Amino acid sequence: MIKLGQYRDPWLSEKCNDVIGFYPREFYPLDNFSSFKVEWNGYLYSTLEEAFQSRLFLPDYIGIAEQIKNSHSAHEAQQIMFENINKVKYSNEEQVLIMEELLRLKIEQNPYVKKKLLQTGDYLIVEDSPKDSFWGWGPNRNGENQLGKLWMKLRDELKNQK
Repeated sequence: MIKLGQYRDPWLSEKCNDVIGFYPREFYPLDNFSSFKVEWNGYLYSTLEEAFQSRLFLPDYIGIAEQIKNSHSAHEAQQIMFENINKVKYSNEEQVLIMEELLRLKIEQNPYVKKKLLQTGDYLIVEDSPKDSFWGWGPNRNGENQLGKLWMKLRDELKNQK
């Protein structure tokens, strides 16, 4: 059993035998905002979030992608995306595929992230963002948790390789 003490959500602390959350705490390396560099398409991004947001504007909006590449944080990259969200033409399904590609790179390029992922064992992995109901489980814990599902898929693949 993994014992964690820094839950933002008291309900989650009571469920720690069932759920691994990675909204900033023990498993923060799984968060897209964590400071693990990802090299993609010949450029080294400071975080996966920056790589993902930049990728959403390619190939049609190179200027916006460059602005994101030159941003100073994952948060700023996300803000640039929100300011230009009407130009994102990828469907949710396509975005999930893009995210999977980038998560694979994050694991390959950062051994500590791989280690933390494997430490989750067989637990349910949840991006327990109180805001995002697509990538996470949102404010009511009933979101799609697409990011958690991708992490579990990749974890299973890693475990099957051994």
